[in-house]
Amino acid sequence: MGDPNTEDRLRRPARVRSLRVGELRVSYVPDGAVEMVPRSLFPTTSDETWARNSRYLNPAGRLTISAGGLLIEHGERAMLVDAGYGPFPEPISMMEHGMASMYGGSLLESLSELGRAPHDIEAVAITHLHMEHLGWAAHPEPGGTLPALGHAPYLVSRREWEDRHTMFGVTEEIADTLARRVRVVSDGDEVFPGVRAVALPGHTAGQMGYEITSGDDRLLAFADVLHSPAQVAHPDWATMGEPEPDTSAGLRRQVLGRLADQDIIGFGIHFADVPFGRVRRTGDAFDWEPLA
Repeated sequence: MGDPNTEDRLRRPARVRSLRVGELRVSYVPDGAVEMVPRSLFPTTSDETWARNSRYLNPAGRLTISAGGLLIEHGERAMLVDAGYGPFPEPISMMEHGMASMYGGSLLESLSELGRAPHDIEAVAITHLHMEHLGWAAHPEPGGTLPALGHAPYLVSRREWEDRHTMFGVTEEIADTLARRVRVVSDGDEVFPGVRAVALPGHTAGQMGYEITSGDDRLLAFADVLHSPAQVAHPDWATMGEPEPDTSAGLRRQVLGRLADQDIIGFGIHFADVPFGRVRRTGDAFDWEPLA
């Protein structure tokens, strides 16, 4: 990743980006971003670690963790995986959680840029119930009273829904709002033409990813198995709050190995401005090669 343009993309929030997966079009739908203190996100790292990996840090020395959704289009039909942070355009400091700032607000505008309105979305798959993944499923447009995506079913794993009251940012009010639209999905369920749910427990016990298959092409939206392109080369880096770090590290290596060995496109929803990529393997080491 030595190209200067790519180096800049590693540090900035995601922009709208699209590519083809067979007959399907997939697009990153930006909503906002989180600026993370790197050692807070990855507590087993050191200052020396980040001196060696400074290309991933913005001028303030923070990791850029994008927030948004994945739009999947099959002809006239469309669904969304994850729903961003929501209508909060002013950066909020959350240093108690290791976040220098967090903001959202542009997902609906990004959908419009892609030629879609909220009511075009026939289903919203929520990979896990953290606040930067469920935003517009829980919050209305400014001036509105109903969630912007509240017409669609919300696809959530049973374990994730059972654990909803322990999730980051899920208040009683948000849980009640989601409950009106939740539809439980299981590992292996086809939820849209060519889109299958894939259980990825670790970051949360009920986390669900989504694999897209069309023709000879495949893409895996791996949710929060990985949080940063920097972590691809370091799958043993534990993420803050992981209940079972060794299990999560094993899942990261498994997912990276599968992406590399089966030539599957990866989608990292938090991967700064390099959300689509291929994983390249050299021995036991992995690297992220951005696409789109």
